[in-house]
Amino acid sequence: MKPLQQGIDCIIGKNVQLGKNVRLGHRVIIEDDAKIGDDVYIDSNTIIRGGVAVGNASTVGADCILGEHLMDWYQDNQYHRHPLRIGSHAVIRSHTTIYGGSTIGDYFQTGHYVDIREHSRIGSHVSVGNYSDIQGYVKIGNYVRFHSNDRIEQYSIIDDYVWIFPGVELTNDPTPPSNEMMGVHVHSFAIICAKATVLAGREIKSDALVGAGSVVTKNVEPYQVVVGNPARVVADVRTIKNKKTDEPVYPWRYHFSRAMPWEGSDYDTWLASLK
Repeated sequence: MKPLQQGIDCIIGKNVQLGKNVRLGHRVIIEDDAKIGDDVYIDSNTIIRGGVAVGNASTVGADCILGEHLMDWYQDNQYHRHPLRIGSHAVIRSHTTIYGGSTIGDYFQTGHYVDIREHSRIGSHVSVGNYSDIQGYVKIGNYVRFHSNDRIEQYSIIDDYVWIFPGVELTNDPTPPSNEMMGVHVHSFAIICAKATVLAGREIKSDALVGAGSVVTKNVEPYQVVVGNPARVVADVRTIKNKKTDEPVYPWRYHFSRAMPWEGSDYDTWLASLK
C-alpha cells in the first residue's frame, strides 16, 4: 500500500508493510522489511531501519533513527537483524535515536534528543524527557516518568509507577572502571528527585523518596525519605504534609491521578476493579 501522503525524495525498501493512512515527510527512509501501522506520521529526514515495527496511530518526529545499528554493524559493515518493536500511539519527538533489539509498549513518548540503547524492555505509558540517555539492557515497567537529562545505566530495573525527576543518574559500576556491572533497582511508586545519584547495585524500595541532589550509597527501604551526600534517612514519607491543608501528600497515588490508570476515579477503587 502506498502512503497517503509522501514528501520529496523518500525511499521505501523491499517488503515494507505500510498500514492505512500513513503519511511521510520529506526524505524519509524506510528500510527493508519494516512494518508501519495504520494512521502513522513520520516526519522529514527520519530513518526507519530494516525490521522495525511501529504501531498504529504513532507519530515520529523529524531527524529520528529507529532501529539504529548495534556495534556488530560498525565492526564489519554488514547488516545484522536486531528487531525493534514499538507499540501503538507512540509520540517520538525529533532527534530521538532508538537502537535495535528493544521492545517498547503502547503510548510511549519521548522528548527531543533522547537516546535509548539496545536490548531495552520498556512497558506501556512510559515517557522519557528531553536529552535523556537510557543505556540499554534495562527493564522498565509501566507508567514510568523520566524527566529531562536523566541517565540510566545498563542493567537498571525500574518497576511500575516510578517518578524520576531531571538530572538523575543511576550508575552501574561499583569500582569504575571495571567489568562488573550492577544495575540499580527502583521499586514501584518510588520517587527520585532532581540531580540525585544512585550508586551501582543499590535498591530504592517501594514508596521511598530520594531528595534532590542526594547521593545514595545504601539501599533505601520502603517509605523512607533520604537526603544528602551520602544520603541519610530523615523521615517516613507518610509524615510529610501539605503546608496549606496539613493533609498527608504521600503515598502520592492517593493524591495524584493525572495520566494514571485511576484518573477520574481513585487508586483504591481502580485497584479493586482489577480483582
